[in-house]
Amino acid sequence: MIHQKSFTCNPFQENSYLVWDDAGMGVIIDPGCYTYDERKELHDFIESKGIKLQYILNTHAHIDHLLGVAYFQQTYQIPFCLHPLDKPLLEDASNRAQVYGFPHFQMAEVDRWFINDEQIQIGEMNFMVLFVPGHAPGHVAFYEASMGWVFGGDVLFKRSIGRTDFPLCNHADLVNSIRTQLYTLPGETVVFPGHGPSTRIEEEKTANPFVKA
Repeated sequence: MIHQKSFTCNPFQENSYLVWDDAGMGVIIDPGCYTYDERKELHDFIESKGIKLQYILNTHAHIDHLLGVAYFQQTYQIPFCLHPLDKPLLEDASNRAQVYGFPHFQMAEVDRWFINDEQIQIGEMNFMVLFVPGHAPGHVAFYEASMGWVFGGDVLFKRSIGRTDFPLCNHADLVNSIRTQLYTLPGETVVFPGHGPSTRIEEEKTANPFVKA
C-alpha cells in the first residue's frame, strides 16, 4: 500500500507532498517549507511514521517549490532531482528569493537530472516522469499508475491551469502538455497539484474552462 500526505507551505500556499509505502520507503515532492514551524511539522511527521526518505523529487524550480530542498538534502542526506531544462530557473533562485522576501533561502545542488519518461522505482512506488513544459521549461509530473495518482506541480489545477506570464513560460506548450500528457491518463487519475485542492482528470477534461479535451 502507498500513502500520501500534503503540507501547505510558505506565503504562496504551495503543496509539499510526502509519499511512502508500508515498508517506510518514501520521497518528498516539491518541499516548499521555509519557516521553522513548517519544517518541524514535516520532520515530526516523517519521524512519527518512520519514513525513510530516498529522494527529493521536484516538478520544477520556481522559488516556492525550492524553499525546503536544501534543508531536506542536508538533514536526510538524500539526492535532489530536477529536469535539466530547469537549470536556468535554479540558477536564478537566489535572486528570486530576495525579490519575494526569503532572505534565509539556501541554494541546493542537483544530484540527479531527470530523463523524460524514465521510471523511478522506490519500494512499492513506481513514478513515471512525464515531461510537461509550459509553466516552466523543464517542468515534469510524477505518475504513480498503481494508485492512479499524478503529482502535477503547477500545470493543471482544479478548474485552472498554471501561469505562463513568468520568464521562460510558454502558454502553447502548457496547453499541449495538458492535452498530450495529462488528459491521456485514465479519467479516474487523481491530480495532486502544486497549489489548491486535488482534482481528477475526467473532471478537468470536461469542466476546466482553460483547456478542454
